[in-house]
Amino acid sequence: MSSPCRTSAVLVVFMALALGVGAEQLKERSCDVIGDESSESQMERALLKKLEPLSQMRFNVTVEKGKTEDYIYHFRVCREVNSTLQNFGGLVQTDRQNGKTTVIGRINETQVFNGSDWIMLIYKGGDSYGRHCSGEKRRAVIMISCKRGVTASSFSIISEEREKEQDCFYLFEMDSSLACPAEDSHLSVGSILLITFASLIAVYIVGGFLYQRLVVGAKGVEQFPHFAFWQDLGNLVADGCDFVCRSKPRNAPAAYRGVGDDQLGEESEERDDHLLPM
Repeated sequence: MSSPCRTSAVLVVFMALALGVGAEQLKERSCDVIGDESSESQMERALLKKLEPLSQMRFNVTVEKGKTEDYIYHFRVCREVNSTLQNFGGLVQTDRQNGKTTVIGRINETQVFNGSDWIMLIYKGGDSYGRHCSGEKRRAVIMISCKRGVTASSFSIISEEREKEQDCFYLFEMDSSLACPAEDSHLSVGSILLITFASLIAVYIVGGFLYQRLVVGAKGVEQFPHFAFWQDLGNLVADGCDFVCRSKPRNAPAAYRGVGDDQLGEESEERDDHLLPM
């Protein structure tokens, strides 16, 4: 093989390796449940998949306590806060006074479980405490509560429990519709009956109209199915309403009487005689 060809082949190989490494770096790492992959439950996998829409969002909250504590907490759901560091940090604390960062919890040590309207996400394996909690590793507990119509909001820190000998943790909370149970979309019995009744009426009217027009050859209002029956029924209903709702009986005497011919007296024929010409 000639030297130029050999050089080109080497360049192609190096470019392929560089692209592969770059693609691997661009691919963000996600949550890894504590334990072997074979021991992960279907429930945990389903919950992590349910939270996947939040993975592209970033959450921050600032905490100030006098002049001694001034922190910003950065949180991502099943993603690293800073993927360039490759430290699996899913919840990171930054000291605004000196810029120091502390990993509170890592996504490669995740626990997740849920209740009827909440999901608990736990990141373990954070940086070790110094003088507190027997020097154990930090842990972040994020309570995600149900709030319909909101993808994610109200991320805040509730407390930091560090006065114990062990099992210390940072407690956070946020709202999301992803923690809500599925809404019951079953129709009630009344709704089913109403829909059935309306469907039958529609079929009756349309089918009867087509039959009257195409088979019987009716025109105008006669195309309406059983038009005479419904017309008589309307009259009967009107008579029934008149009978029930009338305030006076039908045979009640009228309040006034007309003037008949028998009540008119005989007029004198001479009454208008003076109008005749002489």
